Parts: sequence; C-alpha cells; structure tokens
Amino acid sequence: MTAKLSELTGDYVLDPTHTRIGFVARHAMVTKVRGAFHQFEGSAHLDGNDPTRSTGQVVIKAESIDTGVEQRDQHLRTNDFLDAPNFPDITFRATAVEARSETDYRVTGDLTIKDTTRPVTIDFEYTGNAVDPYGNLRVGLEGSVTISRKEYGVTWNAALEGGGVLVGDKIVLEFDISAIRQGG
Repeated sequence: MTAKLSELTGDYVLDPTHTRIGFVARHAMVTKVRGAFHQFEGSAHLDGNDPTRSTGQVVIKAESIDTGVEQRDQHLRTNDFLDAPNFPDITFRATAVEARSETDYRVTGDLTIKDTTRPVTIDFEYTGNAVDPYGNLRVGLEGSVTISRKEYGVTWNAALEGGGVLVGDKIVLEFDISAIRQGG
C-alpha cells in the first residue's frame, strides 16, 4: 500500500540494484545515445512533514559509465570527457527541497563534474512506497534534468562534414530511485 510521503520520515540509502542513474546525449545530430552509471552511493533524509528539511547526496563513480559500447565507454572515461582517473567522483548534494504537490518535488543542489560545481534543479515525482519481502520500506522517486556538458568542462567534439557536431552539448540526467529506509 502506498502511504503519503508525510508518513515516511526517516533516513534512506539508495538500493544500487534497483536504482538507475542514467543519461541521454545527442549523437551526430540525428540520434540519441543512452547510458548509465553502475557504481554509486546515495543517502537522504526525508522529512515528510516539512520537505524543506529533507537532504540528500549521491556519489557516482565516473569509471562506471556504460553505454553498451566498450570503445565509446573507454573514450568517455578519458580527459576528452569525464577524466575518470583524475576526477573519479561525480557528486550531487541537495541544498533545497520544495514540495510542489503531494507527488511532485523540486530538489536544488550542487552538481560537481570534473571539479566544476554548478547548481542544478531536478524535478522529482514520488512514485510510491512498498514493504519488500525482507521487511524493508522502499520509496520510489523519478526525476531528470538537462545540463550543458560544456559548463562542466566536458568540451570535446568533432565537426560533421555536413555541418553540426558529433556530440550534443545538452545531456539529460535521469534518476530512477529505489531508496530503503534505515533503522526499521
């Protein structure tokens, strides 16, 4: 049974086996490449009675990027893109939470990629909660935000013969979250 978020106050951790942190990028001006990060940790404190007092943070391992094409993934890990050896973590730390309705929340925070930190605002939908077969209370959230990769120093590109560029500047970050309440 799905409870209102106000009934779910507590500390949560992301379940990495049921959470997806993904992205979408325009390729060659004609199609989209989709991928995900497979190694990350995240935690949050949800205050259902006063969502503005909620907090959250995520640390993503840049080297865990996966588009399904190993050669492309290796390139994305280099200094042309994420520079994973020198900047192993991509981080997000919430700085403000706003309840827009019973199910819609706006989370503002600091996103750091390659040692560049910029504020972003992510709109999340509360998709419900359930107690799993192991007795864990789970909360679901889905959200996305579009960023400019150039604003984070991710500027590599190649010109196309007919005009345009190989990799679009706008990247959509996608969050499909399953978080488990800690301490019962």
